[in-house]
Amino acid sequence: MSKVPLTIQGAERLRVELQHLKAVDRPNVIAAIAEARSYGDLSENAEYDAAKERQAFVEGRIQEIEGKLSNAQIIDPKLLDADGRAVFGATLDLEDQESGAQVTYQIVGEDEADIKGGKISVNSPIARALIGKFAGDIAQVQAPGGIREYEVLDVRYE
Repeated sequence: MSKVPLTIQGAERLRVELQHLKAVDRPNVIAAIAEARSYGDLSENAEYDAAKERQAFVEGRIQEIEGKLSNAQIIDPKLLDADGRAVFGATLDLEDQESGAQVTYQIVGEDEADIKGGKISVNSPIARALIGKFAGDIAQVQAPGGIREYEVLDVRYE
C-alpha cells in the first residue's frame, strides 16, 4: 500500500473517529446483536441481520482507518520550506480570472477534503493544476464547463 498524505489535523480526526468506532460503535453493535439473538429464530430476524450489517460496516471502517494511519505520511504545513511554491498542505488564495471571485483552498489528503471548508483533495483537478505554482502564476483547470483560469494571489503554510 502506498503512503497516504495527511495533515496533522486530518490524522487527528481519523484517530478520533477510530477511537469512537472502537469505544462506542463496536460495543453498541455487539449489544444489538446480543439483543437480536434473544428474539429467537435468526433466519427471519431483521434486527439480527441489520445488526450484523452494521457490525460489518464498523469493522470495515476500523480496518480502513487503521490501514490509512499505518501508511500515513503526516505533513505539518507550518514546517514546510517550499519557497512560496504550492505543495501539499499549503493554503492558497486564488482569484477566478473570469468572474473575479476570490477563494481560499488548502491542499489536503483525500480523507480530509471538504470543499465547503476550503479543503481540496491533492488528487482533485484544481489541486493538480495548482501544485508547483507561485504567487502571481495562472493555473488552468479542466472543469466540467471547460477550462477555468485562477491566479494564485498568495501561498501560505499554516
